[in-house]
Amino acid sequence: MVQQARRRGIKPAARLLGCSPNTIRKWMARFDGSLESLSERSRAPRTHPNRISREAELQIVKAKRKLPPWGVARLKRDMQLPHSTKTIRRVLKERGLLRRYRRKKHQVKRCLREIKRNWALWQQISADTKDLIDLPEYQLQARRLGLPRHQYTAREVSTGALFLGFSDELSLTYAELFAERIQRHLATRGVRMQQVTWQTDNGSEFIGSWQAVEKSAFTKTVESVKSTHRTIPPGAHRFQSDVETVHSLMETEFYIERFKSRADFLSKAATYQNFFNYVRPNSGKENKCPFNLVGGKLLNPPLDLLYLPPVFLEDLLAQRIASFKKVHHVGVHP
Repeated sequence: MVQQARRRGIKPAARLLGCSPNTIRKWMARFDGSLESLSERSRAPRTHPNRISREAELQIVKAKRKLPPWGVARLKRDMQLPHSTKTIRRVLKERGLLRRYRRKKHQVKRCLREIKRNWALWQQISADTKDLIDLPEYQLQARRLGLPRHQYTAREVSTGALFLGFSDELSLTYAELFAERIQRHLATRGVRMQQVTWQTDNGSEFIGSWQAVEKSAFTKTVESVKSTHRTIPPGAHRFQSDVETVHSLMETEFYIERFKSRADFLSKAATYQNFFNYVRPNSGKENKCPFNLVGGKLLNPPLDLLYLPPVFLEDLLAQRIASFKKVHHVGVHP
């Protein structure tokens, strides 16, 4: 364009190239003999009338450094910054203070699995209950055969070892009997119960009445062998993820079975528990079964360490009542 304008003139060059004479004049004025002078120039304004002051930028930076986890909207709201979220974000981006990376959910799970994998054996047993009557495949069988309505679950966190119990109702007494049976089994296998912590939610079957002043029967049973009972914060169900995971697994692996009677149900539950503890690889536990993981933490563990067949907790209660030999008859008031 410049060469043609110098050779032919501005207007002939404009007709030849199909542009206005002013365009020719602009590029001729810019050309100083180098190709760099013909490069595009930024059209951004040289000044920004709405740009905030340096003091205001330092105020934003100070607020972010004081509270790094907070996002832009929360900084503006709670720190009462008199700037738009767009302005705050721009300032933080220029200073490299925006959160560049947020750990994804599966990465969080991986980190938690690594932490739990390094826990000591029997360091924590998570216990919970599951309502079974709302499972479609199980509901009709339960009503026809009188199968249990509730499952009591205990799971050792570091290896995933599973222990089960069943009843027709949620009860503090049944939870106490369930924990007592597991503790007796572990104690006879040489487990040091002083190192065990039981973790439960705040259900009445574990803590009794929320208005209770004294410790519940479940807590007293746990503490009777020097173990510890800890409850999770209200609503923090993720603290019980190990138990909730096995509940989800059993819905698709066990409760789709067909049962002939209560005895058949208990027999198949025992088979499933043994399969889970001694055979089934767990993708969340290094693709190993619980007993293999126990072998990595304990030298020559007894083969029956994880063998505790499920029971109907009503039967345990009946046995306890039958064991009371002394009966005192109270007279009737006249």
